[in-house]
Formats: sequence, C-alpha cells, structure tokens
Amino acid sequence: MKARVFIRLKSGVLDPQGKAILSGLQSLGFAGLEDARMGKLIEITFAPGATRQEISAAVPPMCEKLLANTVIEEYSFEIVD
Repeated sequence: MKARVFIRLKSGVLDPQGKAILSGLQSLGFAGLEDARMGKLIEITFAPGATRQEISAAVPPMCEKLLANTVIEEYSFEIVD
C-alpha cells in the first residue's frame, strides 16, 4: 500500500514558482487563468501487511517532523492500494 502526500504553500504565502507557471501558460495562449500554485507530491510505499489504520497514523507525524514546513505549508494525503 502507498500513501500519496500532497504539500502546498498555505494561502497568503507568496508562490513565485506558481506565478512563473501562470505567466508561462498565459504566454503560450492559455486564456481564462486566474492563478497557479506549485506543490509537491511524495509517494511513500509501506511494507506488505501495513493496514490503512497504521498508515493513517504514521503519515501525519512524518509530515509534521520532516516532509512539510508547517509554518508555511499545508499537507493532505490519500492511501492507495
């Protein structure tokens, strides 16, 4: 089983990469765009036999301690088979 962790800057935190992406898309002719935000995806594969409950309990401490800078970033995750 895997956990997919999505990390993105909190709203209100400047995102220069997102602005560059938005500008690039607009310069390529994509119209009607209002904003773009850059984020990260981290995929973690757990050992065989790990349960959804164990994964759900393990991922938040991983994010809080290492994967996300919780001062400026927020995270969410999903568990996939």
